[in-house]
Amino acid sequence: MGGGGAGYVTPVNAPAPDVLSSRAPVGVPRHRFAAIGWGLLAAIGFAVPVTVLALVVRGSRSELVEADHAAIAAATSVTRDHPGLRSALLVWQTALQPLPVYVVASLVCLLVWWRTGHRARAVWCFLTMMVAWNVALDLKYVVQRVRPVVDDPVSTAPGYSFPSGHVANAAAAGTALLVLLWPLLPGRAARGGAVTVVALVVGLTALDRVYLGVHYPSDTVAGVLVGSGLVLSSWVGFRAWGRRPGAARGEHRTEEQ
Repeated sequence: MGGGGAGYVTPVNAPAPDVLSSRAPVGVPRHRFAAIGWGLLAAIGFAVPVTVLALVVRGSRSELVEADHAAIAAATSVTRDHPGLRSALLVWQTALQPLPVYVVASLVCLLVWWRTGHRARAVWCFLTMMVAWNVALDLKYVVQRVRPVVDDPVSTAPGYSFPSGHVANAAAAGTALLVLLWPLLPGRAARGGAVTVVALVVGLTALDRVYLGVHYPSDTVAGVLVGSGLVLSSWVGFRAWGRRPGAARGEHRTEEQ
């Protein structure tokens, strides 16, 4: 207490309040701008071959276009001569429609979000798959490649041809689920098995589209690049976004692992 007043007197040697240090950080941390940059750089790396492929197939004549037409003629001839094969291809086509693929994949995301500590990772997986679904569809309207024309078609499909939506969605969902479940898979054998299963599903879907005569081989290649490329680009950015500034390689927030 001071000698003649009733108020509180701050001790002479007490440090003054540090107003600046008490404020919350303003703006986005620099490492998160870098994360966006890494994600965009990865996306460009996958977008370039897709763009080149789209420009080539949009041309009137090229060796690739001729090879596409020859492949469709040979593949549909095999399917036409084997009714059992055609039936199996149609079943696979129905099973790999976007809606059932993403419903199953979304349920996996929900289960991981609910039962494990990888909640941010599960949300990333779901949102990335939804973006991939829409990007693959939008690209069809950008490129506007007409579907294969076969004299005696074994199957038909609406819309444009490039890229293959079935393949893009299978690749996107498969790649996203691999990334989501990777830290939960016990050991190299399980991880190797998961990669093999995804590769087989995507590969069989690509063959399905060609042998039914509804997509050219180049459409399916573009589908793989779009689906897997978008997911991996998103993961590069997401992983860098969650890394603590100055953290050593492999040291990330535990929730993202």
